[in-house]
Amino acid sequence: MPRWKAFFAQHLRWSSGITQALVLSVITFCVVLPLCCHRLLYSYFFIRSMYLDSMSEQVLRESLERGQDALRFWQSASAAVAVSSRFSDIAQHPELLVTVVTARRNEGRDFHYLLQVMQQLSGILGSCGERRCAEVLICDVESGPQENQDANLLEAHFKVVRRSPRSGWELVQPRNMVVLEDDALPRHDFFTVVKDLLSRRFALQTLYIKLYHPERLQRYWNPEPYRILEWVGLGLVGATALLLSFPYWNSCPFSFTLSSSHLLFFTLYFMAAAELLGRHYLLEVRRLSPQLYAVSPATECCTPAMLFPGNSSLRVAEYLDSSFCVKGNAKDMVLYQMARTIPGGRSHSVEPNLITHIGAYSSVRANPSRPKLL
Repeated sequence: MPRWKAFFAQHLRWSSGITQALVLSVITFCVVLPLCCHRLLYSYFFIRSMYLDSMSEQVLRESLERGQDALRFWQSASAAVAVSSRFSDIAQHPELLVTVVTARRNEGRDFHYLLQVMQQLSGILGSCGERRCAEVLICDVESGPQENQDANLLEAHFKVVRRSPRSGWELVQPRNMVVLEDDALPRHDFFTVVKDLLSRRFALQTLYIKLYHPERLQRYWNPEPYRILEWVGLGLVGATALLLSFPYWNSCPFSFTLSSSHLLFFTLYFMAAAELLGRHYLLEVRRLSPQLYAVSPATECCTPAMLFPGNSSLRVAEYLDSSFCVKGNAKDMVLYQMARTIPGGRSHSVEPNLITHIGAYSSVRANPSRPKLL
């Protein structure tokens, strides 16, 4: 018998571990995952040519509807009475101050991002019990000849300042501060998680905590060392659990055992499956409890939602005042460089995201006629 026939006869029969591993891999990565993940936006199997345009249009429609609903909400007389009495007066030295930074958008005005964010905040501020979760003010940084009409509309309901976010700290002097851009829509568990983050020891030794990182940049295949360790750890845990459970599967057609070669294969198998599925979707499991939210070293991008523990916002503001932001060296890059160069400076990021970035139309950059999700 030729040598190649002898090799295939020995290793490619069903009882061979190589054959079983090959069949399992083909079924998983060529059949199951493509069928299950081809509509998942942040999966490698997402069929962009078929679904991206329709999904982008759907998200734009939903955001437009929320914006119009928010406009009607803030324009209604009943909402004005109910909300203004609760949020227009700001207490001194609160535990947490939320400053929403806004500017007029020349494009996408009908989406009313600021009104969406403030409606969401007004709804979740009471989730902390008898006392509201935070004090809120709006910082309107519009300097052009045209007014920010959404900020003007909210002036009857919230404190509005027309200076820098630092002035907001001096006005209220909070113990901790969150700065949101006007297109950062908080999730329903926003304040619960922020409160948990502030109770952790690391918060006393950080300049800022990023509450958002773009979903498309959350993959394991990334130069960040902690993600590689998380990736390998996930593979090892999944492989060990599966191999230990095989003996209890009476009708299982596979004959894998807890050997080094099988452990290596299944570690790589679970690592590949997790990356191709999309790390973003695995992170969503952490929303089960505030204690499950992960904290890691911050990366450069992006800054729509930032938590500043203690008086760190003053240090950051002073540094930004002495810096000059240009194209290629935006605020997020300046802050990242600050955390790396200042002695004792640290910055962190929380996962999964605590806000949804709804700003399809930018207030500082040129916009396409119809923005896309990717």
